[in-house]
Amino acid sequence: MSLLLSLVRWTARLLFALTSVAVAVYAFGYLYRSHAAGNPFAAQFAISGWDVPLHMFLAGLALLLAPLQLSAGVRRRLPALHRTAGWLYVAAILIGAPSGLSLAFHAQGGAASGVGFALLALLWPVFTLRGVVLAIAGDTAGHRRWMCRSVALTFAAVTLRVGLGVGAGVLHLPFLAVYITMAWASWLLNLAVCEIILRWPSWRRARAAGGSRWAFRPTGA
Repeated sequence: MSLLLSLVRWTARLLFALTSVAVAVYAFGYLYRSHAAGNPFAAQFAISGWDVPLHMFLAGLALLLAPLQLSAGVRRRLPALHRTAGWLYVAAILIGAPSGLSLAFHAQGGAASGVGFALLALLWPVFTLRGVVLAIAGDTAGHRRWMCRSVALTFAAVTLRVGLGVGAGVLHLPFLAVYITMAWASWLLNLAVCEIILRWPSWRRARAAGGSRWAFRPTGA
């Protein structure tokens, strides 16, 4: 059973890293690719202004750095690299989030999707800065928890595209309905999974100790 769990964890980490890099590369190259005539996203981005390249590049950079920042091996063996990449990650989010908020005001689907993207753009730097403050204060455990939440929001770029591909491409559901749904689900689902991962050890300890209730809040959360 332990071998199976280890395999599942290793596979999940590999998929997380590969999809993060793939979507980051997609973001870096988006502005240089040709687009089909009538593509509403390309037409909107063409007239939007600097918020598009800023968001594509900086959100892509944050996504590219996310697997590196979550790597326990890098933290242990290359702490200087972890800190340097961490500051780059934070800077990318602090600049990329306002550009994402700007794009949210003109999102396809209007307010139904725009509000979801706007909340994501607002929470993204808040969670990240919370992690930075805890790191400066010396609370390593709290820092890691909040940076995991930050990465969950960063990974919304991947979840969004997977959801669009499955919903509109595989299931052939109406694109706009899928898009509006994923504007919310892309980050809410990620946060839910993140919280389960963070709280799972305390739940297991509570159950092993025969407690009548699970501990729903990890220490220092």
